This record gives sequence, structure tokens and C-alpha cells, in this order.
Amino acid sequence: MSNFKNSIKSKEKDLGDGFVVRRSIPQIGLKSVGPFVFWDHMGPSIIKGDQKMKVRSHPHIGLSTITYLLSGEIVHRDSLMNEQVIRPGEVNWMTAGSGIVHSERSESSEPMLLEGLQVWLALPKEHEDIDPSFVHEKETVLPVLNGKGWRLKLIAGEFSGKKSPLPVYSPLFYLNGWMEKGASFEHQLSHNEEAALYVINGRVDFEGVAFERFDLIVFNTGQKVSFKAEQETEFMIFGGEPFPEKRHIWWNFVSSDKAKIEEAKEKWKNREFPDVINEVEYIPLPEN
Repeated sequence: MSNFKNSIKSKEKDLGDGFVVRRSIPQIGLKSVGPFVFWDHMGPSIIKGDQKMKVRSHPHIGLSTITYLLSGEIVHRDSLMNEQVIRPGEVNWMTAGSGIVHSERSESSEPMLLEGLQVWLALPKEHEDIDPSFVHEKETVLPVLNGKGWRLKLIAGEFSGKKSPLPVYSPLFYLNGWMEKGASFEHQLSHNEEAALYVINGRVDFEGVAFERFDLIVFNTGQKVSFKAEQETEFMIFGGEPFPEKRHIWWNFVSSDKAKIEEAKEKWKNREFPDVINEVEYIPLPEN
């Protein structure tokens, strides 16, 4: 039996102000991998002059977000009064729970190359309405795993006996990895784990098929994650246990209950969410 389930080509999406992301999840044929329900690769974009990343204030419910930069820097602000500069290798972990509002902006006066990943993780049904929270961790506290020709940094969750300090709410793993040309990697998933591999740079061989930059490879549940680097490669491995209930996603809202999404829509429309520190601009509720 093949370990291969699916492969996804990311789709470009303009967030406005000339800032482009490449979205791999959700797409037709792939709504989630474990608790991961959203996957955006930001940039790479040259940020200079009036060309800025301007993600204005917007709300979330029922999820946690992870912002992880590969280059450049952005400023996170939220309705819990947090204001945090994010730099490469650091982890911004924001849990919306019952509701939070945040913004993300590039504010450096110097030109820079901005690139990174932002993902959403659905919360277990019993935690969907928890109080919102925010955690920022430096790269130095993240566990590192080393093998023959490869290295992994554990951003969130547990993997091969290592545990990240981030406060996750369900079994998952999220890793940034590097491989030398010719190196191989293998990891056996547990019987109920889902997993995917995302290629940031380079090229990997999986069961005789080559995958390159921006490709997402989805493995069969409980199978072996196994691939070889055809050239020096940077990648992400992520996954975990899926939830028994379906997750509904509308705009920035995630929930197992459609009624909660409707309530959040009305709440944002009526400006009943709390304000973000030092922010005036906001993104209006979409019309559909």
C-alpha cells in the first residue's frame, strides 16, 4: 500500500496592498490535516516604501493561530493588549477561543524580504469557548532533533519524545526541518495520526515522485512518513489526531457549531468585539 494520499499545489491569493499569500489548506479535496484547518505561505515579498503588509484588525473564534517567519519581521497587536514584534524562528501562538481580535503589520523603515507561514488549528469541541490567550516564544526554547543529514525544530506539540513549550489543546506536531542533499527521513505515524509535508525550498523524492517549493504532500493516516532530499531542502512536517466532529469555517471563524459562527458574524458587524491596542483600522465583515 502506498503511503501517499494526496498532493496539493498552493493557490495564490492577494490579501490587498499588493501582499500575496499561497494557500494550501483549505482546498477542494483537502479541508484539514489533523487539527490544522488553514495553511498560508506569506510572500516572499519585498517590503519597502509604501509597499507594506497591512492585515488590519479582524476577529477569530474557535481556533489557535501560529505565525512563524522565515525572513523579515512583523508587529502583532491584539485585543488582550499584546504588542509583539515577530522575527524569524520565533513563534507567535494566539488562541482565540471565545473570541479575539488582532492585526499584523510590517512597520520597519528599512527594506526587507518578508516570508513566513501562518496556520490555523481548530480547537477541540470542549475548548472552543475557552478564554483567549497569547504566547510568544523565542527560537532558543524550541526542542531540536538531529539525524543523519537532517535537523528538525519542534515548533508545537510532541514528536519523537520531544515536547514544545507551547500550550496546545490536542495531540499534534508542527516542525521546521532541513535536509542535506541525498539525506533520507522516516517517521512512523500512530494508527490515528494524520500528517503532511510542505516544501519551503528545495526538492524531495517521495515514492519516485519529485515535489518542489510550495508543494504539499499528504500521507495516509497511520502510515510511514518517508522521503529523500534530491537537493538541500527546507520543509515543514505537521499533523496530529483529527476531531470526530466536522469543523465549519467562514471567513476567520472556526467552530463545530454553525450557530456560533452566526453569532460571531453579528458581533463583529455590530462592533461588539474588543478593540486592538493602538489600532483604528479594521476589516469589515464580508458580504458573503
